[in-house]
Amino acid sequence: MIPFETERLRVRRWEERDRPAFHRLNSDPEVMRFFPFRRDRAESDAMLDRLNARLDRDGMTFFALETKADGALVGMTGLARLGPDLPFAPGVEIGWRLFPEVWGKGYATEAARACLDRAFSTVAPDAVVSFCVAGNHASEAVMQRLGFMPDGEFDHPAVDPVTHPHLVRHKLYRLARPAGR
Repeated sequence: MIPFETERLRVRRWEERDRPAFHRLNSDPEVMRFFPFRRDRAESDAMLDRLNARLDRDGMTFFALETKADGALVGMTGLARLGPDLPFAPGVEIGWRLFPEVWGKGYATEAARACLDRAFSTVAPDAVVSFCVAGNHASEAVMQRLGFMPDGEFDHPAVDPVTHPHLVRHKLYRLARPAGR
């Protein structure tokens, strides 16, 4: 499934050189405002290793996302099998996380669209889901631009309602596999 390119982006496996930027992505307060945690360097490194292991095991993961023009790491996007604790599992989810300095440039939509094309032609799920904290309007806008349709709301089982009540409620979106794919 990787590496592949879009008009402006390269989607690839995580590399050793990505570790400092990946930590920055996982610890930035703006990027992580809709998550109940920020990762320290050791946690971030362990996550990078898990993402590559997931790619080796499942053929999909949340990939490194860099610009073709200068090779700058701008975030991540990709696909993953849903965790069994989610009320709509099993299935495949798509997600993205980008640095604030590249928000609004269309990179999330561009990269996610390419991932969806590959998912429906290689992994071939019946549908792909995406979800975000209620109130994360930027992620919802990306989902809508990609053609996802609202599919309800749920309380995320991994978010503690006592310590992070504002992050519990999530909106679920679903995109069915296009006909003929």
